Amino acid sequence: MKAKDILGKQGEQIAADFLAGSGLKILAQNWRCSEGEIDIVAVDGPVLVICEVKTRSGVRFGTPLEAITRQKARRLRRLAVRWVVQGDLMFEEIRIDVIGILRTGSDRFQIEHIRGVG
Repeated sequence: MKAKDILGKQGEQIAADFLAGSGLKILAQNWRCSEGEIDIVAVDGPVLVICEVKTRSGVRFGTPLEAITRQKARRLRRLAVRWVVQGDLMFEEIRIDVIGILRTGSDRFQIEHIRGVG
């Protein structure tokens, strides 16, 4: 596995642990369908949370959160609908969140959580 893939998986687990520690219930990780992948599916009370995780080892190519484009946010909304339809579930609200994780040392990470990006 490539170093960037290992870092990405590590970031997704850090994000899932962070969300669980914040009181969200994790329903799925790395859910896939023909249109793409959702990194984390969680529940925050009556709200379904679709979470995209971006992990970087530096900011040379921009911060992790700068990697979320309008096109990516639209795709996440479509994937959220696919997830709800497949599971035949009802939620009061669906929220798209982004977690940016920046490695700041060999075992240290900075986490930024943005709620409701799209």
